[in-house]
Amino acid sequence: MPIISQRSEILFLYDCKNCNPNGDPNNGNQPRLHEGTRKCLVTDVRLKRTIRDYLMEKGYDGQTDADRDIFIRDEDGVPTTGAKRSESYDNKEEFTRKFIDVRLFGGVSAPKGKKKEATFNLTGPVQFGMGVSLHPVEMNFIKGTGAFASTEGAGNKTFREEYNITYGLIGFHGVVNERAARHTGLSEGDVDELMEAIWSGTKGLLSRSKKGHMPRLLVKIDYSEPMFFIGELQEQLSFVGREDIDFKEVTDVADYTLDVAALNEKLRANAGKIARITVRQDDRLQLSEDIFTK
Repeated sequence: MPIISQRSEILFLYDCKNCNPNGDPNNGNQPRLHEGTRKCLVTDVRLKRTIRDYLMEKGYDGQTDADRDIFIRDEDGVPTTGAKRSESYDNKEEFTRKFIDVRLFGGVSAPKGKKKEATFNLTGPVQFGMGVSLHPVEMNFIKGTGAFASTEGAGNKTFREEYNITYGLIGFHGVVNERAARHTGLSEGDVDELMEAIWSGTKGLLSRSKKGHMPRLLVKIDYSEPMFFIGELQEQLSFVGREDIDFKEVTDVADYTLDVAALNEKLRANAGKIARITVRQDDRLQLSEDIFTK
């Protein structure tokens, strides 16, 4: 499949309920919050892990097809090193052909030994900014009992402590750079896999700390003008009746309507530079109007 030749922009919204969307290991695994705004933060690394995990489950595991694999992953359930993973390729061409996450996100190859032809650094065509909730969130501290006794023969069980947020609508913005794609070989088929992984991978987050995630809106804008994109799409979103919304009481997507009028204004103003707009929307998300497409 040919390498992509146009720039694209991605807007992704998902919500999370009574869970921890991205714990900070340096802060007791608490949800990441911006101190000033109390908005929830989710790193692009977390989103990329969701995408990689979904693609692994879909068959990019290097087993049935050696050229369908994920570079940054565990092996047999155990974390591994880049040097260890480098044993499965010999040069840049093989590196990009084998690993879809390299074609998407780039990668650093620095194997041990004298494999100089396999030492390189590729910038990823797909780049996401930090995910941010569109509103302040409420963080909860929860105590409970564990499954095992505190000591051998003890009558009391261990205690556990955890943090979560009551509700958060998280927004991610990304750009697919056609110029960087020349170096990794990113194809339209790869981007199609990416879009499906963003949606279905998020919905499939069913671990104890992540259950409660639901994808709500995924917009992809393909541009006809080279090197152009609108940018800051998530900044064009707001809530209908924002002054009346107390997000301490919001617990579900049905509790608000998302205002997309400013986003549509931007899309229409730049329609001459846009080749197509595709929208995937969950039927429970209430929008102020349909998103402009062409």
